[in-house]
Amino acid sequence: MFTPVRSRIRTAALALSAITALALGATATTGAAAAPAPAKQRPTSVAYVEVNNNSMLNVGKYTLANGGGNVFDVAVIFAANINYNTGTKAATLYFNENVQRVLDNAATQIRPLQQKGIKVVLSVLGNHQGAGFANFPSQQAASTFAKQLSDTVAKYGLDGIDFDDEYADYGNNGTGQPNASSFVYLVSALRANTPDKIISLYNIGPAASRLSYGGVDVSSKFDYAWNPYYGTWQVPGIALPKSKLSPAAVEIGGTSQSTAASLARRTVSEGYGVYLTYNLDGADRSADVSAFTRELYGSDAHYTP
Repeated sequence: MFTPVRSRIRTAALALSAITALALGATATTGAAAAPAPAKQRPTSVAYVEVNNNSMLNVGKYTLANGGGNVFDVAVIFAANINYNTGTKAATLYFNENVQRVLDNAATQIRPLQQKGIKVVLSVLGNHQGAGFANFPSQQAASTFAKQLSDTVAKYGLDGIDFDDEYADYGNNGTGQPNASSFVYLVSALRANTPDKIISLYNIGPAASRLSYGGVDVSSKFDYAWNPYYGTWQVPGIALPKSKLSPAAVEIGGTSQSTAASLARRTVSEGYGVYLTYNLDGADRSADVSAFTRELYGSDAHYTP
């Protein structure tokens, strides 16, 4: 049996209770056009960053010693929350003070990564309030939340949304249990709203096993899906091509370098197209990162403070 789930820090998210108001229809200023990074072979490397403790800019500090390309292709802001408004009895998108700070300072926290060619995605996570991706009571409720997500992507100039169905505590505050239609409606609406943006799946929780309803299967609407158990190999159970899947998952500094290298080697040998990492911090992790870049790309990783 795998030992589940990352040791993720949500202190600020749980301590704060205000609901984030989104300015609907706002548009983002994306700044200068991104300069293309040097060509890099697959797989795509993904880095989750706990922004309660660490800077998103750390993702851009790693390049390949051979060729100078970015080590990481996708940076994930961890994490916004799906909260429950007991007054309106509806799910609402919430940003703790640290996530809000990153978004409000997109010009200095997000745009520099994008200008290097790194995509920046916002992860959304449950918050123990009963609201989750799998228990919207109607298509309209799911579509309303999808609109909050797509408005956020547009407002802050993000490259997409990551779904992480943990810590919802379904049933709290009188909310419903997971149902078959909820996540299908949500993903369908978000994809319609953001046809050219990333939608990724952290393959865990009730939502991840409810991808088909009423003749609609939303598997193909995802750009990526990944294993949620760090230090292990597990192929996500979703009908996507290997190029969009990460069976490998590592915690940088938490998974041994030998395991990270072994998982990277297997990623290449079995033809998978994504390699997932979690918890990139501000220390020089070039030794940990090089352990997998040598296997993925044939190059050590160089760290620039």
